[in-house]
Amino acid sequence: MDRVFAGLAAVSGFLAVALGAFGAHLLRDRLGPDLLSVWQTAQRLHLFHTAALLFLAWAAARWPGPATVAAGWLFIAGLVLFSGSLYALALTGARWLGAVTPFGGAAFLAGWLVLAWRVWSAP
Repeated sequence: MDRVFAGLAAVSGFLAVALGAFGAHLLRDRLGPDLLSVWQTAQRLHLFHTAALLFLAWAAARWPGPATVAAGWLFIAGLVLFSGSLYALALTGARWLGAVTPFGGAAFLAGWLVLAWRVWSAP
């Protein structure tokens, strides 16, 4: 799983930087300040949790097991649900997408808790 998570982190990192540049250069004059702020929040958490996923790739080799794998998939779910819903909300203005965002936030939180439990319970 370490290679899977490292590969997904690399792709996610590419997307986070590309979407950050897209927001900074192409959306700055097209979105109102409220939607641009939504985009920036999505991008910031996207980049941060990409780094966390890269750490998880290392952790999967150091502390293998189902909990480590679950934490990685929870981070990936958080990236899709949290950042993905906010990117879509910023681009479309469809406020109903904001209802999806808390599920991504919950996945991020659960991923951190599962990772903490795995690290502390490892022999």
